[in-house]
Amino acid sequence: MSFDEPVRGLEPGDVILTAAMVADSLDSVGYRHQVLHEHLSPLVQGSRAFGRASTVQFAPSFADAESPYDDAIAFIDALTPGDLAVVATDGNLSTGYWGELFSAAAKGRSCVGVVTDGNIRDSSKIQPLGFPTFSAGRRPVDFRARMRIVATHQPVKLGGVMIHHGDLVLADDDGIVVIPQEVETEVLDAARSRAKSESTVLGELLGGATLREVWDRYRVL
Repeated sequence: MSFDEPVRGLEPGDVILTAAMVADSLDSVGYRHQVLHEHLSPLVQGSRAFGRASTVQFAPSFADAESPYDDAIAFIDALTPGDLAVVATDGNLSTGYWGELFSAAAKGRSCVGVVTDGNIRDSSKIQPLGFPTFSAGRRPVDFRARMRIVATHQPVKLGGVMIHHGDLVLADDDGIVVIPQEVETEVLDAARSRAKSESTVLGELLGGATLREVWDRYRVL
């Protein structure tokens, strides 16, 4: 699958996948450690983001550069439709890394959301933008002269999971799961099949079937 091919599961009328479905499907192909250990909370409950990782890595720096935002500007301006911004900070919570204007610019480029193991800021202004945002917390401090970007579009680690540029990432209220590119077709097929089975199972359970009956019939719970 090429990076510019639409991610199945997002098209109108198609099956909507969840982090739990994808995690189970990854388990089924032997990838059992693809869910971030830390729970990065959605700014708005019920948010969901599913797209290809566009990665950026921050590290401490106390130099007050003349153009402190050039690298962040270049990163955001390079986002393409269907990208999901993955902002890695090694869990550094000293500053905020993402705010209202970054969100607006990313949304304007049809980026589907952002996940970061750092803080966000401008949360009350991001919320009305409807831009799915998942973070470790909130802090109003600017990263200027405190943190700097040291790499873009390189592998990063969040919550114990390695994320490569171009991997599929799904974030929802339950957590964040990463689908490596080498198994994405197999995992998406399994997840879509599971989603359809779960819909059938739900209807039968509501209709009075027992858990044993549906488990024996569909092997899905």
